[in-house]
This record gives sequence, structure tokens and C-alpha cells, in this order.
Amino acid sequence: MSNITLSKLPRSTARGVIDFHNHHIPERFELTAAKAAPPSQRARWEALARKLPDENLLLSDIRDGELSARVVNIPANLIADADGHVPHETIMAMNDELAALVARHPGRIHGLASVDAYDGDRAAREAERAIHELGLRGLFVDCARGDLLIDAPQARPTLEVAAKLGVPVFVHPVAPQPLTKQMAPYGLIGTLFARGTVNSASLIALIEGGVFAQLPGLRVVVTAHAIGGLAMAAGLSGQSRLSSGTIEVMRQHVFIDTTLLHSALIRASVDLLGPDNVVAGSDWPIAGEKPLRGMLTDAMQQAKLSADEQSAIAASNSLRLLGIGGMAV
Repeated sequence: MSNITLSKLPRSTARGVIDFHNHHIPERFELTAAKAAPPSQRARWEALARKLPDENLLLSDIRDGELSARVVNIPANLIADADGHVPHETIMAMNDELAALVARHPGRIHGLASVDAYDGDRAAREAERAIHELGLRGLFVDCARGDLLIDAPQARPTLEVAAKLGVPVFVHPVAPQPLTKQMAPYGLIGTLFARGTVNSASLIALIEGGVFAQLPGLRVVVTAHAIGGLAMAAGLSGQSRLSSGTIEVMRQHVFIDTTLLHSALIRASVDLLGPDNVVAGSDWPIAGEKPLRGMLTDAMQQAKLSADEQSAIAASNSLRLLGIGGMAV
């Protein structure tokens, strides 16, 4: 990474970055994912088990001026039992804990409520509670569950609530089977490929399943791992079996983060979705071992983005997506 002084950065990037993609597991919840990790990744997950509950670590980059805020979620699949199940009461407790975290750090931490989107009407009621009563800014859901993708009927009530309330849905990757098992011998890149594949599949399901057409107010965020699905939808958009307006539909409904922090991926995301649909995101602390701001700025400059485009990705797109106006960054 090159050395870049603050004076060389676009104004909003120099003053701070809003990281949209952060995970946190309060100490009261057991991190079961560490036990389920393959032997080759056990040491990595043991280190993550020390970082994920650490509230001071979560705030450290903000206090140091590297970030202006984090958008935080509590991933249910990291505390699920052996069958992948998390009791509804636990999910409610997770959202209560997240709301308390936000209240302790107003303006610095924004929360996305965890919802079991495949739990039908009960999930939708929890989504409404989390937004209306707890003041959380959006929803965090798994992109798939077993054979179901996010366009499944079971998930529709949750998506309807998000569309009605005008809050974003972070459609986060999971570890799909059997693909994850098949790719495990190939290390971390194999695991990420499996997760990116199912995140891409969820994006295609939303487009091709007619969900965006039926829910015009729905906005979803996918990770940079879904770039394959984005490219596939864009590449086929001019063919007769797909609407020529696929790109326009995606730009109305789809946001993508910068998780993999590669200039070519950021450039592709901007070219396909537009600079207003890309948000800074690090996957902290799963992948974000270094401060985001410098790496993000390097990647955006290498992608030859304008100062305005860099500023939008660094902060203002997240603020707009979260419905936050007038926040100094």
C-alpha cells in the first residue's frame, strides 16, 4: 500500500469513512462458528473469537480517526447450533444488545437488525420491532438457507417490511453445502468462492424471481463476493430472454460493498451499478485486519475514480442508504 497523506484525499475520505460491513458478537452469546471451522482455519477462528466480542476494538479505528462510523450487525449463523438454528428469543435478544450498543455510541455505531428471514411472518414482526421500537437502521439476513434462496416465499414477509419501511437489507453470504465442503481443501479462497457463489445466486434470484418488480421500494446490499452474479446479470441483460432494463433495475435496487478491496472490482462495481450504489465495507474483523481508509483510498485511486465518486463510496452513499442526513463525516 502506498503512503498517502490526508491532504491528498478527497475531503470526506480524509475526514472519515463509514464502514458498512462489520460483525460483532456480544460476550453473552457463544461463538459456535469457531468450533465448526475446518482444522485448516481453526487458528484463524480462535483469533476471531477474541476480536468479535471486543467493544473497545470495534471502536478503536473510530477513536483513532480512521473511520467516522461503523455499520454493525450480529450474524446469527455465527452463534447457531449444529443444525444451523437460532431460537427466535435469541434473535430478539441479539437485536436488543445491538440497540444498546448503538445507544452507547450514537453517531459512531449504526445497527442492522438480524432477522431469520426464512421464518415467515414472525421474522417480519421482529423486523418491524427492531426498526420501529429499537431504532435500528436496516436488516441483516442470510442470503440462503438450505435449498432456499432469498426470493423464497418464506422470506417475502421480511422483504415486504423492509420495502414498506424504506430500510436496506444486507443480504449476507453463507457457507452453502455441499459446495463449501467441496471447496474446503482449497483453503480460504475456496471458502470465499463458495460464499460468493451463493451470494451471486441470491442476487440473480431477486432479479429473475421478480422480487424487485413486486417490491419497488426494496433496496438490498450484497458483498463484493457477488460480483460474479452482478456481471452475469449485466452481461446477459441485452439478450432476448432477459429484460434489456436489467441494469436499470439493479441500479434502483442493488448496492454492493468493497469488501475485497481490489481496484478492478471497485471499478467494475461502479461501471455496472454506478458510483452511487457502492458502499465502503471491510468485513471487519473477519477480513478487515488493516485500517480500511488507506486501503480503500488506494484502491479507488487505482480504479481512477473521481474525487466525487470516492467521497460517495467512502461515506455519503451509506448515509443515504441508512436514511441519515446531515451527519458530519
